[in-house]
Amino acid sequence: MNNKNSDNIIIVGGGAGGLELACKLGRKLGRDRVTLVDQAFYHIWKPSLHEVAAGTMDMHREGLPYAMLAHQNNFTFVYGSFSRLDADKKVIVVSAVEAQSGQEIVPERELAYAKLCIAVGSTSHYFNTPGAAEHTISLNGPSDAEQFRREMLKQMTWAENQKERVPGAGVDVIIIGGGATGVELAAELREASNRYLDYGFRQLDPARDIRITLLEGAPRILPPLPERVAATATQLLEERHIKVVPACRVQRITHDQVVDGSGRAYPYQICVWAAGIKAPAFLAKLGLPVTPSGQLEVTDRLKVKGHRDIYAIGDCAACVMADGSRVPPRAQAAHQQADYLYRSFMKEQRRGAPITTAYVYRDYGSLVSLGMASSVGTLMGALKGRSWFVRGGVARILYVSLHLLHHGAVLGWVRTCGLAVARALVRRHTALVKLHY
Repeated sequence: MNNKNSDNIIIVGGGAGGLELACKLGRKLGRDRVTLVDQAFYHIWKPSLHEVAAGTMDMHREGLPYAMLAHQNNFTFVYGSFSRLDADKKVIVVSAVEAQSGQEIVPERELAYAKLCIAVGSTSHYFNTPGAAEHTISLNGPSDAEQFRREMLKQMTWAENQKERVPGAGVDVIIIGGGATGVELAAELREASNRYLDYGFRQLDPARDIRITLLEGAPRILPPLPERVAATATQLLEERHIKVVPACRVQRITHDQVVDGSGRAYPYQICVWAAGIKAPAFLAKLGLPVTPSGQLEVTDRLKVKGHRDIYAIGDCAACVMADGSRVPPRAQAAHQQADYLYRSFMKEQRRGAPITTAYVYRDYGSLVSLGMASSVGTLMGALKGRSWFVRGGVARILYVSLHLLHHGAVLGWVRTCGLAVARALVRRHTALVKLHY
C-alpha cells in the first residue's frame, strides 16, 4: 500500500487526543483526507483501565472498534505499528502485520501525508528500579488490564483452595504509586472484591483476605492535588481496609516481595507499577527532537520543532507553557490539544492560514474515582486561583459525565442527557477531565 494522497492528514495513535482529532476531522473532511494509524483494533478510554483490571468493566463491551469508528466518522483506519519516518519525503512507514503463526497478513506500507500528528501516549517509567519491569504489571493498555484481571482470579482461586488447610491464605496486592492510577485501582479493586462471591469464592472474606497495600514515595498520595483532596482520599481508602504507606521509596522488586529503602519487605502475589510514565522509546529513533525523557519537543502551536507539518499532542509531547512549566500529561490536556489542532486545521482549510494564537492549557480541575459510589477532586472556576472541593455522589456524577463527553466526541452524538449536562458544565468553566499521569 502506497498512499500518495498529498492532502492526507495522518494521526498516529488512537488514544483520547488522537481519536478525537481523527473523528472531528473525518466528519468534516472525509475518509480520503483523514487517516488514523494504531497498533490495536479497538479503543478504550485509558482512565477506565483500572475498572477493566478490577473486573467491574467488560472491555469487550466497553471497547470501541476503530473500524466501526472510522465508518461512523468518515476517516480511514490503518492497522499496524508506526515504524519509520521520512520527513523530507513526507512519508511514514507502517510495519507489516503477522498472524500468530508468523504468516504475513498485511505487508509493510508507506503512507504519504500533508500533515502528521503523533499522539502515541506514554508507557511506564521504572526509574531503573531493579526487578520492576520483570515482576510488575503496568496499566498501559487493555491487554495489561486484562492480564491483571486474569491473574487476580487465578490467585483468588489458589487462596480459596488453600483456605481449609491454611486459614490465613489470601491474596496480597501491592500497588506502587499513589497517583490517580494507583489510587483508583486500589479503590476499584476493593469494591470489586465484594462482588467476587458471585464467582463462587465462598471461603474468602473480601476485606480480610484480599489485602491491598498502596506504596507512595512522596509524603502523601496524589502529590499534584491539593492537600484536602489527598487527605480525603486517604481517609476513604483506609475506611475500605486499604493500607496506605507514604514516603516509601522502593529499592528493588523480586518475584514475591517489594523491598523499600529501609529494608522493609512487602510480600505479594500481584504487584502493579503505577509510579510514573515516559514517552515510548521509538520516538527517539525517528530523527525528531526529543527531550531527555523522550518526549517530542513542540512549539506553542504544537508543531514538532524544526518541522512545519509534523505535530504532537498528549503525553508524548513536551509543550512548554508561558511560565516555563510543561503542560501536564493529563487526559484534559490531550483533549484540549486535539480541539486546538482541529480548529487550526479547519481554519487553514477555509481561509488558507492556521490559527495564529498559541495553544494555552487550561486546568479545569481533577477528579479521582474511588469506586462506583464516590469520587473526590477539585473544580477550577472562571476566576483565576479559585477552586471548589467536591466529593461523594456529586463528584461521581461529574466523573461519569467525562466518559460520556469523550464518547460523544468520538461517536458524534448530538443530544443525550449526559452530554447536555457535561457540555453545560464546560460552558460554565467547571467541566474537567480526570487527572491521568
